[in-house]
Amino acid sequence: MKIAVIGLGYVGLPLARLFATKYSVVGFDINQDRINELKLGKDSTFEVEDDLLASVLVEKPTSHSGLYCSTDINDISDCNYYIVTVPTPVDKNNRPNLTPLYKSSETVGKVLKKGDIVIYESTVYPGVTEDECVPVLERISALKFNTDFFVGYSPERINPGDKEHTVEKILKVTAGSTPEVGVKVNDLYKSVISAGTHLAPTIKVAEAAKVIENSQRDINIAFVNELSKIFNCMDIDTYAVLEAASTKWNFLPFKPGLVGGHCIGVDPYYLAQKAQEEGYHPEIILAGRRLNDSMGEYVASQVVKLMIKNGIIVNSSHLLMLGITFKENCPDVRNTKIIDVIKVFKEYGIDVTIYDPWANSSDVEHEYGFRTLDKLPKKTFDAIVLGVAHKEFASLDYKMLRKEKSVLYDVKGVLGDLADGKL
Repeated sequence: MKIAVIGLGYVGLPLARLFATKYSVVGFDINQDRINELKLGKDSTFEVEDDLLASVLVEKPTSHSGLYCSTDINDISDCNYYIVTVPTPVDKNNRPNLTPLYKSSETVGKVLKKGDIVIYESTVYPGVTEDECVPVLERISALKFNTDFFVGYSPERINPGDKEHTVEKILKVTAGSTPEVGVKVNDLYKSVISAGTHLAPTIKVAEAAKVIENSQRDINIAFVNELSKIFNCMDIDTYAVLEAASTKWNFLPFKPGLVGGHCIGVDPYYLAQKAQEEGYHPEIILAGRRLNDSMGEYVASQVVKLMIKNGIIVNSSHLLMLGITFKENCPDVRNTKIIDVIKVFKEYGIDVTIYDPWANSSDVEHEYGFRTLDKLPKKTFDAIVLGVAHKEFASLDYKMLRKEKSVLYDVKGVLGDLADGKL
């Protein structure tokens, strides 16, 4: 058994590392810089510790257990399991962008052989694996689906930055294009996933299960975001309300916030797109998305109002944004909603300084056009916004960063009495 993992990002690398403890694994990625750093035993996403990565790395493809990283398609030509872990983003109009899936399917199709199994982990709407990816595999390989080759689906459940719920500790949903292949796919994952597996009856069931996991969280967060707006109008502390309500045993402990990232802020659009193709207009899902997507502008407006109340001239004022990643203690800046907040500030003529010790400044500039600092600037500001609750921000001396007449706004609700305002 030889496994190829296509895409070595936040999902692919931890999975490849885990499989490599037991099998011969080739990690394939089109980014040569990414392959170079991995060969040196370094992971810039911080999902796999250096010692764990070094323990499985091999210098050349092997028939024994180990991970070989490569950009050369020839290195995956003798594999019999291909696991696709590429991202599935949305475009500027929030429509699913399946280009990475199509491209990776073309890559696999070039080396696909009789008897091979292709497993997709990318989050998609029900039907993508069999209706969109399989035709690409058939066209490129000239092989027949479910006769010459087979497919499986096992949705990723990686939580970037989470060192407790690592890939082997998260129960894995699996499925196959035939009952027999489903068992094979399930057995493969069961051999390395200590938390166990759940074999779904069909690939579409597994696809649907994944996409509703994040849609459910999105809707719940939208609900508490709306509550925060209501309670703000009534001058009631939202966090105090949630703390009181949480004393009931079955109350769900969701908190208000900016909903970004590659999962919760994206997956509901995939489900909504498919629903609309089937002639159904999803009301709750899209309402939740609209509300959560509006929170960046809402946060910015609350900060500006607070500045005006404190007699601060907004235009040409200086603001320190603490954090730009989509979540705390993680370098991932994909689909971060902090960008929405910053854009509104700039529309008001505010000079924004972004400090984030976790983010890669070149990635942020390439993706969004903003420059970030990895060291705290030695100056004072008219306003400070805690956008991401990185652990480094808990010990900051906020008094030293504030001008005499200034505001401190806490998006994450972690600063307690230090903050002048919070979401």
